Amino acid sequence: MVEVAGNFSGQFAPLAEAFAQSFNQHGDTGAALAVYYRGELQADLWGGKQDKKDQQDWQQDTCVNIFSAGKALVAVSVLQQLERTGLSLDTPLQEIWPEFENSTVTIKHILSHRSGYSAFSQTMADESIYDWQQATAAIAQDQPWWEPGQDQGYSPMLFGWLGGEISRRLASAERFNDVVQKDISKPLAIRASFGLPEDQQTLLADVRGLAPAHVPKDAAKLMGIFKDEPGGVTQKAFTNPMSIMVGTNSQAWRQAQIPGGNATSNARSMATFYQALLEPGRLLSEESLLALRQQHSHSDCDRVLKTPLSFGLGFMLSDERDECRFGREGFGHPGAGGCLGFADPKYDIAFSYTTRDMGQSLLIDPRAIRLIEAAYQCL
Repeated sequence: MVEVAGNFSGQFAPLAEAFAQSFNQHGDTGAALAVYYRGELQADLWGGKQDKKDQQDWQQDTCVNIFSAGKALVAVSVLQQLERTGLSLDTPLQEIWPEFENSTVTIKHILSHRSGYSAFSQTMADESIYDWQQATAAIAQDQPWWEPGQDQGYSPMLFGWLGGEISRRLASAERFNDVVQKDISKPLAIRASFGLPEDQQTLLADVRGLAPAHVPKDAAKLMGIFKDEPGGVTQKAFTNPMSIMVGTNSQAWRQAQIPGGNATSNARSMATFYQALLEPGRLLSEESLLALRQQHSHSDCDRVLKTPLSFGLGFMLSDERDECRFGREGFGHPGAGGCLGFADPKYDIAFSYTTRDMGQSLLIDPRAIRLIEAAYQCL
């Protein structure tokens, strides 16, 4: 039996109980949960182990790779730079990044997953994703999978380098992570990074597969898409290069800046980040906050994930399906394996769940769905 540590208000005691069940009934071996309600931190919980040998306890500040949940940080960084420079969403990427060969791609296309740059079309070497210059140069010279703006296709990895390079260039920074630290992590006093030096990697939990007994029966959707369209955009988006799929616990992955997939953070930090997106002026202006959660793109069958999806600016928008319900009327982003963060302005709640045990859900993991429902039952 795993003992849960942390704090919670009496109102959120049922949520704390549901979180404990995540370990004892649903396969988590190391995880954390944090929830703000009406601007106050109501739950800050963690439990389990963080290392491969299951010897080190998960601590209050334990971070883990949150995968695509980190795209929210990329999107906010880009919007911050647009506010600072006065550029619009319709600004061509080429105006900021002259080496980018396609003159029709705009910032809005990228943030709403309508750029056509969902995967590398050329074969990439495994080590290429660990080199920022190599990855961004390859994107700049690549061709889109469809005419920018004409269709929607989720961009699992290229989104991060595209958004990160926009932000880095507009901020005149050497590294994208420097921008994130200056404008997001330090002002909020949170742990959220892209690329950690070796001496800080002891703060990171090792990720591993969720025990097979707890993997949902319909979890292999992505593999099914690979099988149906071998060599297509979906398969290339997730497996070109293969280090995207297998490099997560390596030092090379942890030290690199791979903003589409290697953000490291913890539940309290990401909940604090989403709480800041409910407070105009804290990270973004009210105008930008309204824009990021408005629908800018929708597809009944996203070209990459083959499922209905709606996007704001870098954020997925909630719908009626459990696997895509960010609260009730919220916006957020899941990460591969189960990590999740979202904010719901109508109900004034900010939520984050992080786990080391990777499920195989396409969108929101069933463990997170349980916890989201438990949180709303406490309101």
